Amino acid sequence: MAGGWSRDGAVEEQIEASIADELKRMQALRRAPEGESLTECAECGEEIPEARRKAIPGVKLCVECQGGRDKRQTQRGGINRRGSKDSQLK
Repeated sequence: MAGGWSRDGAVEEQIEASIADELKRMQALRRAPEGESLTECAECGEEIPEARRKAIPGVKLCVECQGGRDKRQTQRGGINRRGSKDSQLK
């Protein structure tokens, strides 16, 4: 599919690159904790249950604090930020 002034295939390459960037960002957010688990939450100081420490090695937060962090994560807009002319029209 031709896209105006772009060469053939450029639009598809740009879409694939944008998807790959977003996948990398999502994988970085989903990275599992590393190291030794804490016995007390790093934010509130409450005890982290042993079952949670065993299930998620390297956990630093209790369930409530982790849930609060998960809710605070903002979603990015679906705008293509690769600098193409088409992405600037939005």
